[in-house]
Amino acid sequence: MKILLSNDDGYQAPGIVALYEAIKDLGDVEVVAPEHNNSAKSNALTLHSPLYVHRAANGFRYVNGTPADCVHVALTGLLGYRPDLVVSGINNGANMGDDTIYSGTVGAAMEGYLFGIPAIAFSQTQKGWAHLEAAGAKARELVQQMLARGVPQDSPWLLNVNIPNRPLSELKSFKVCRLGRRHAAEKIISQTSPHGETMYWIGGAGAAKDDAEGTDFHATALGHVSVTPLKVDLTDHDDLPAWAASLQAGR
Repeated sequence: MKILLSNDDGYQAPGIVALYEAIKDLGDVEVVAPEHNNSAKSNALTLHSPLYVHRAANGFRYVNGTPADCVHVALTGLLGYRPDLVVSGINNGANMGDDTIYSGTVGAAMEGYLFGIPAIAFSQTQKGWAHLEAAGAKARELVQQMLARGVPQDSPWLLNVNIPNRPLSELKSFKVCRLGRRHAAEKIISQTSPHGETMYWIGGAGAAKDDAEGTDFHATALGHVSVTPLKVDLTDHDDLPAWAASLQAGR
């Protein structure tokens, strides 16, 4: 099996190193990751400046671009072959609920999915890399399960996985669940620059708004590893008839 591994925290982040170590013997694993931290870059592609690829001492390749850039470049010429699976992470912090829209970790995996390749995004629920080896072990377990069942190339899937920061003995089973929702983000933080200008920092993510049973927030709070299948179609299919009727009525 050929596996492409990327992330959004950068090629030197502990999370991608741990994930590589956890799955490196499951197939031919190639790492193509951002040179620097690219958190919250979602699916952004770099279109107006050149991208450069370098190889680090540990064999990882890194790109001066976004997570989606890394996967896009890898799949459209850099690798020279089509991988069987795209894996992203392990991210330093949760990607649950609304986070998935902004997440560079999910964006990297989604880029593989858009190319028709099954993909998995892995994140830890809290920042700081606590119990990272345990998270790597759970990630390996899931990748093994996916490889054992056969990775389909005709009907790709995209999984978003969040792993609680707990010792392996305290991590519960995988639990398939839907995305929850968060409240609006916290207020911006304003400061005065050395030049006297006001500068702003985006505030932190809001608290969970929908963390009911069946959501990723609920599952991880109980110690489960949440697994959420994602899709890219943003069409509001339920309201298509209503919109069609209202626009027709307004003619």
